Amino acid sequence: MASETAGGTILEVLRRLESGPRGLTETEAAARLTTHGENTLPERRTPSWPRRCAHALRDPFTAVLLCLGLVSAAVASWGTAVVILALVAVSCVLRASGEHRADHAMAALRELVGGTATVLRRDTAQEPPRPREVPVTDLVPGDVLRLGPGDLVPADVRLLRARGLTVHQAALTGESAPVDKRAVEGPAPSGAADDSPLCFQGSTVATGSATAVVVATGRGTRLAAAHRRPAARREGGAFDRSVHGISWVLIRFMLLTPPLVLMANAALRGRGLETLPFAVAVAVGLTPEMLPVIVTTCLARGAALLARTHGVIVTRLPALHDLGAVDVLCVDKTGTLTQDRPVVERALDPAGRDDPEVLRWAAVGAWWTLQLAELPAPDALDEALLEAAGPVGEEYDGVEAEPFDPVRRFSTAVVRGSLGRHTVVVTGAAEAVVERCTTGPGERDRLLALAAREADAGLRVLAVATADRPAGAPGPGTRGLTFRGLVTFRDALAPTAAEALRGLADRGVTVKVLTGDHPATAARACRELGLDPGEVRTAAQLGDLEAAGEATVVARCTPQDKARLVAALRAAGHTVGFLGDGVNDVAALRAADVGLAPRSAVGVARESSDVVLAEKDLTAIGHAITAGRHASGNIASYLRVTLSSNLGNVVAMLAAGLLLPFLPMLPAQVLAQNLCFDAAQLAFAHDRPGAAALRGPAVLRPRSFLRFVTGFGLLNAVADLATFAVLAFALDGPDAVDDEAVFHSAWFTENLLTQALVMLLLRTGRRGEGGRAPGPVGLAAAGLAAVGLLLPPSPLGTALGMTALPAAYYLLPAVVLGLYALALTAARARQVRRQP
Repeated sequence: MASETAGGTILEVLRRLESGPRGLTETEAAARLTTHGENTLPERRTPSWPRRCAHALRDPFTAVLLCLGLVSAAVASWGTAVVILALVAVSCVLRASGEHRADHAMAALRELVGGTATVLRRDTAQEPPRPREVPVTDLVPGDVLRLGPGDLVPADVRLLRARGLTVHQAALTGESAPVDKRAVEGPAPSGAADDSPLCFQGSTVATGSATAVVVATGRGTRLAAAHRRPAARREGGAFDRSVHGISWVLIRFMLLTPPLVLMANAALRGRGLETLPFAVAVAVGLTPEMLPVIVTTCLARGAALLARTHGVIVTRLPALHDLGAVDVLCVDKTGTLTQDRPVVERALDPAGRDDPEVLRWAAVGAWWTLQLAELPAPDALDEALLEAAGPVGEEYDGVEAEPFDPVRRFSTAVVRGSLGRHTVVVTGAAEAVVERCTTGPGERDRLLALAAREADAGLRVLAVATADRPAGAPGPGTRGLTFRGLVTFRDALAPTAAEALRGLADRGVTVKVLTGDHPATAARACRELGLDPGEVRTAAQLGDLEAAGEATVVARCTPQDKARLVAALRAAGHTVGFLGDGVNDVAALRAADVGLAPRSAVGVARESSDVVLAEKDLTAIGHAITAGRHASGNIASYLRVTLSSNLGNVVAMLAAGLLLPFLPMLPAQVLAQNLCFDAAQLAFAHDRPGAAALRGPAVLRPRSFLRFVTGFGLLNAVADLATFAVLAFALDGPDAVDDEAVFHSAWFTENLLTQALVMLLLRTGRRGEGGRAPGPVGLAAAGLAAVGLLLPPSPLGTALGMTALPAAYYLLPAVVLGLYALALTAARARQVRRQP
């Protein structure tokens, strides 16, 4: 590991690496490349197709369907067995293919370390070293390389020399500001990261230059260690918890059904094992056979649409449903709500009044510092000053400059003034600049208080001072300065953030900002975007995790704090999404119900996430949440319709089996009815839920959902029993039920017609949105009703043991269906009114 190899003084490190300040020879580098391997991150293995399909069988309903299919085959009910096993196979293939497509897209996004690096290499040991560009993959421990502004640190390195070096290492630590790095002659300190002479792979040089020796490559780097670290097993998400809660209640009831049917028929009707196929058919009739297919199809269609239209890749299909249930979204500030770029807010004189001259002098200093620097490297503040002040380079001639020094905390530029005079321009931290000005103690305290006031308002502060010097004076002379004033900067807001925040609020999603920045800076950005920050707290102040649900902005967050707060929100009953892009975000990504990462995130963050965004943009998250609610609405519609109808049919079938002298429906007829109903319900995968279904989090609460299913299922059973009564006292009198074919045909027709009504009236569709076409569910319901009317008199109906019904037989069941539709509409309206 880098920390072990880089311990000790520079000389000890070089001896341990068998290297020196002049670098390696080409022969030594080639030998080490053979020993250590290429400087690439380890790739994660993707599961095989058989493993993906086997994983799909872990779904409870899929597993129960498989068992029912095997039982059907054991009792020689081959038609039922073939259909059930085919549904299981289709479900497994659909889910495996969706996950395979997501993995393929992720492989295309994976950004391995690439490009070239500038290293010192020698052809032979006697020759002097020459800088040369080599592929990053060919770097080996002991290589001496040079780093400049904008360079990606290609491996873990120990600094040998550094001048004004700062690096961005947010991908590793989450720090948004550049971190100072210094070469240390003595042993490497074990304190804060910004005092460390180590730079790690994945960091980027912000300012300054350095010479460093490579201490670890490939699998030995800190980035690779985080990449291969086993992630904690994720608990079931919102989708898993809700569907599994419903599933196991139904599974218990379904497993009890066959024994109850067998025992009741044996006790009351003297029937034996000949009713076993009917009992299995009843259990299958209760099962939402198409649930795995409908769920996978809805989620796969939504994921494909997101990838095609918004560049959003869903790597775990159930995560799309979880997105629809998200009611709390945790984000960072930098790069999400704001751009990683400051802009000038105001220029203030020592009295705190606006003064454009202060901005002009600050821009002059920035311009000539860049022009006279050995390696020009404008930082974010320089760019903001020059953009705000406009052209300033023609006003003065530059003489000399010293770039910003992290130790002194200021930069200096000298320009020609009047004849024989030079002007020294100093810009930097308020404390460092005011200390060098000719002010009394009271004035110094007042100026520092002015700077502190601006900082407390969430602004970054740059102090400006000048001095007039004789042209021949030695050095720039940074004492005895005249304080000119302050330039304040704010974070540039992300262009789409304000609109995206309003859109998320309209969808019922609460946004919480977890940031490592100063509380005032985070609060100011939120207010400018229209997000009320409330009382901003630091992570250290949230000792009581219940307060996490109340705080909108939590500042000074470490990676552990973010994961802790996300877990606390989930424990409080929220469905939580977390947006992160660095190695430090992996724990929180895994702790959330849905982990989201942008395409530019480090590899381990992308692979730990469930959703990969084209950009770090809240607008894309809004689109993904809408797609998740779209899919969830269709799945909920399918479950409402199927379970209500199936429960009613099973209750009616059990009652009829005990009351009638014959089986109420032959197993083949039950199978045909289920096939027709299942085929019609595929339309739910293509339905468009109404606006009301997209306004709030899509959560299937098992208790309330089962109450819904039980109530409407019993209403369906009442309609079936009323049909029995109508058939018993139809035109031919009470003996009409003795005609098995007539009874089977009439009930078959009535069942499909009631199911068509349920599809239309219980779906989360577009009722009330007039002027719309029927849609796929309306067309499927019409087709199902047509099959119910036309199948019994057809040759296929005859083969199934059914017969044509006299015209008069349709009149009284039609009255029952009309009354059932009215009761269903009234009950649905009452249920909607009672919803919160």
